[in-house]
Amino acid sequence: MATSKEKDKEHGKGNLGTNTPPIVSQQEWEAAHQQLLVTEKTFTRSRDALAAERRRMPWMAVEKQYEFDGPRGRVSLLDLFERRRQLIIYRAFFEPGVFGWPEHACRGCSLGADQVAHLSHLNARDTTLAYASRAPQADIVRLKARMGWEMPWYTITDGFDADFGVDEWHGHNAFIRDGDKVFRTYLINSRGDEAMGTTWSYLDITPLGRQETWEDSPEGYPQTPPYKWWNWHDNYDAEDSPDPKWVKVSDAGEAALRKHDSETKA
Repeated sequence: MATSKEKDKEHGKGNLGTNTPPIVSQQEWEAAHQQLLVTEKTFTRSRDALAAERRRMPWMAVEKQYEFDGPRGRVSLLDLFERRRQLIIYRAFFEPGVFGWPEHACRGCSLGADQVAHLSHLNARDTTLAYASRAPQADIVRLKARMGWEMPWYTITDGFDADFGVDEWHGHNAFIRDGDKVFRTYLINSRGDEAMGTTWSYLDITPLGRQETWEDSPEGYPQTPPYKWWNWHDNYDAEDSPDPKWVKVSDAGEAALRKHDSETKA
């Protein structure tokens, strides 16, 4: 039986060499961490500012009537919203000619699908996430069962992928509806897709954002206090308003965070 050192060598996990960071004391490590946090917080604020710019992107009216095949037959783009206000469609490559067919979808798209957070949290913010490919529904149903994926997944039947820039490459298109009128609001693809998968990464590309009061959003956009709307994924339908006990807990958490931030700035 191979030893751990032998296994490391087989997988290229041998000695890292001498070009590694210095080994320091806990006090020195804490100081270095605090210094790097300055850069990290700047990055976080920059990301928030980018999301705010997305919420001010102009909208493009979707005039064509696109159709998809779903588990229960033919549906329209409007149907994909599932009566919610916002929709994100990820174009996944699963079809003849794609590496892995017919057993698997594209490895990159599959890695992304494995990262998708529980959809109930997105749904609680009036947002639907859907996948779309050119594979027939029978193959999509089989693939989802094999991989344990639960997101809605539709079959593209027309020029949707070409019209929205995802016919040759993967990407997330964001949409919003006003009654029966549908508008395209954003597209993120290429390396931008790497960060997708969390509730927050999805909401940050939508026109309404996370819909929390701290966000820089246009006047009149829906916003509620942060943390208060959070819930267990199996409990959103059970209660329409924040639980008073959770409000108390989250208020205490916010106060502790504010105290910590003020102390670190002092």
